[in-house]
Amino acid sequence: MKLSVLDQSVVSAGRPQDEAIRNTVNLAVHCETWGYQRFWVSEHHSLPSMAGTAPEILLAAIAMRTKRIRLGSAGIMLPHYSAFKVAEQFRVLDALAPGRIDLGLGRAPGSDGRTSQLLNPDRYASERFPQQVAELQAWVTGQSMPEGHAAHGVWAMPVAATSPLLWILGSSNYGAQLAAHFGLPYAFAYFFSDGVGVEQALDMYRSQFRPSAYLDKPQATICVSALAADTEEEAWYQFQSRARWRLDRNRGRMGPLLAPDQAVKDVSAAELAQMHAMREDALVGNATQTADKLRALAAELELDELVVCSWTHDPAAQLRSFELMAQAF
Repeated sequence: MKLSVLDQSVVSAGRPQDEAIRNTVNLAVHCETWGYQRFWVSEHHSLPSMAGTAPEILLAAIAMRTKRIRLGSAGIMLPHYSAFKVAEQFRVLDALAPGRIDLGLGRAPGSDGRTSQLLNPDRYASERFPQQVAELQAWVTGQSMPEGHAAHGVWAMPVAATSPLLWILGSSNYGAQLAAHFGLPYAFAYFFSDGVGVEQALDMYRSQFRPSAYLDKPQATICVSALAADTEEEAWYQFQSRARWRLDRNRGRMGPLLAPDQAVKDVSAAELAQMHAMREDALVGNATQTADKLRALAAELELDELVVCSWTHDPAAQLRSFELMAQAF
């Protein structure tokens, strides 16, 4: 089974936000050395927890520091933008890292409603998502729009022998159906929904998949949150940061990731119990335990690749987590 990485440039309390971006670049370099298949970065806006607002720029920086690992967005929130401009950006990325670029597309805002309006005042932009995907698919593969289309004869430059590979991302049946319709790879945001709906989405994608010029059979993965440490005790200690963040998020409180010892302070007994309950299905432990949990999940869902996201307050703990998982596989 192959492992890939999703990094969200998480902001840690007490550390500068811009440091999170540099940590992502550093992590990508290490993940290539450790043999990971892909390295994806996300797009979020006006969130104090995540600094990754411009994946296309971050990917360019990573492309200049790597040579083998595939690089991609997870994802570009396409309704915010012109499909043509996104095609140009990713054609430039493909020129920097030929044949290594994944263009993951999402329909969700990646922000609150007010911020979304600032990115694109068109309230109905998300309704044109399928049309945008079709246009983007043509432009990134060096095609022009058909006669009669307003963009007929317009090309996304630079044209090259290789092109970005489109992925559809989602956490519901909508993305699964769209990916199947266009014959594109599909990634389910398992960590976002705690796995709710994953079986139905994958079944729908596989059963409705229509072979395309880009893909002759279904290619699916899921993005999971996982964490490994040298000991099980250390892993659960580091897990406290993300557990507290999830607790706060569910109550509408969004902030940077707290250090593990701070994460268990100023919470009620009931809230602490909720944080402890999050351990039940968490993919956390020492290297062997975490790898066994990942393999079991992949086998259950009939997947040969998983995309792993690891949140820790200390960047060194995150690096160690990915190093241990790589060794275990």
